[in-house]
Amino acid sequence: MGESYDRGMAIRRTVLGDAHVDRAEANKTDFDVPFQELITESAWARVWARDTLPLRERSMLTLAILAALGLDGEFAMHVRATARTGASEEDVMELLLHVAIYAGVPRANHAIAIAKKTFAEMREAE
Repeated sequence: MGESYDRGMAIRRTVLGDAHVDRAEANKTDFDVPFQELITESAWARVWARDTLPLRERSMLTLAILAALGLDGEFAMHVRATARTGASEEDVMELLLHVAIYAGVPRANHAIAIAKKTFAEMREAE
């Protein structure tokens, strides 16, 4: 792997945490190695690692997009990442209000349920 991959892996670990990335790496097979490399080098190294937006704002944008698209598993994963990105529970509620207006109340309502559950799990784990 090259410098881009290393930069992507570093930011991926910063945002998602070592435990999550270690699990993903341990579950990697020959079949999905190309995909893991793609997301590490494109999403993490070329987008998340840019210095134009702080991690908090990138986190909030990501959450809003995932909620609007109804991508539950990814949404919950990025709610957990707020512990490392600096986005607060209040930030998440604010972005979900925007999701309600621009992507639909049912999408926001569903994402709120996921966020509530995920934040509760995070508090229990502390």
